[in-house]
Amino acid sequence: MEISMLIGAMVAAAIYTLTPGPAFLAMLGIGAAQGRRASAGFLFGHFAGDIMWASLALVAIIGSRVLDPMVFDILAMICGVYLFWLGIRAVTAKRKVDGAVNITVRRPWRRGFIFGITNPKGYPVAVAMFTALLAQDAASLGWDSMTGLLLASAVGFLIADLILIWVVGLGILRRAYQRHEIWIVRATGILFIGFAVQAIANALPNLGHSLAHGFGALRKP
Repeated sequence: MEISMLIGAMVAAAIYTLTPGPAFLAMLGIGAAQGRRASAGFLFGHFAGDIMWASLALVAIIGSRVLDPMVFDILAMICGVYLFWLGIRAVTAKRKVDGAVNITVRRPWRRGFIFGITNPKGYPVAVAMFTALLAQDAASLGWDSMTGLLLASAVGFLIADLILIWVVGLGILRRAYQRHEIWIVRATGILFIGFAVQAIANALPNLGHSLAHGFGALRKP
């Protein structure tokens, strides 16, 4: 296997992880409020989703296969409802007696896991990233490349995760976050609600069309 293929997969995975989105914002808030250990827990849980979407992206690129769009519409609905719930909690967050915000995440790894596997944009973004960085080696891609590419991707994910853990633990970031914590939490909540509304609004018409088409096919003699 060409070294350029492994480097391309590793860089694609790192860029995928470092691209801002709902999970990135959630990790940033958890890490700045609760420290590097909490952010590491979130990213540990999210890693499962990273590997899942990278695997599916590589299968699509190597085998030229795509998943049924309805899968992503269902994921978008689940993700939208979850983000909306998180957004409402954040917008209505209040300070406790000691001045801290009452929105501590007790199990960061579980929240990271849910974010990772329900992200409806995980697959198309992963496909786009891996396609862009593996295009020059497209002729050499085969099923025997899958294991090596996936391992290189895992390395890229881990490098990006370590960068994020280091960044969120910086003193200047934590001090700025703690100084304006309540407003940052509420602003993030508004963004989550926006992401949720967009995800649900995009998924509902497609789901309705898919279900109507399915029922229509069942009624045909």
